[in-house]
Amino acid sequence: MTSTPTGPRTRASDTEREQVATILRAAMTEGRLDLATGEERLAAAYAATFRDELGPLTTDLPDGGRRALAETPEAKAQVRRFVRQRAVVFVALAVFFGALFFASGAHFFPIVPIIILLFFLHGRWRWGRRRHWYHQSHRRDWVGRY
Repeated sequence: MTSTPTGPRTRASDTEREQVATILRAAMTEGRLDLATGEERLAAAYAATFRDELGPLTTDLPDGGRRALAETPEAKAQVRRFVRQRAVVFVALAVFFGALFFASGAHFFPIVPIIILLFFLHGRWRWGRRRHWYHQSHRRDWVGRY
């Protein structure tokens, strides 16, 4: 079942074609696609001009094959970088609050600001992941589920 575009068609970028090719290669590696079908779909992915031509190539794969994109070394490195940045911010602010505690001679340890900081950092992290998932899964132009 194919759908026709209702508005102006958007051209596919090299990055989008590579993402679909990565999904198809992973599906072939997992045994979800046989060699002939996989090669045929890879050729179609690289020959695609518009985004709506890419969607049907991965519609019959679980979750549209998006898990394969999350397992790439680039995606894993991006997650590590993100976690490292959050950890650096948390440690810097915790050291600042600790130094402020010792310098002021206060009778309380600033655990409350540190807990609030953890709460907000964790909340922003989760919101960022939700927003990223939403944009990746609700793109109606080349995701074949629509």
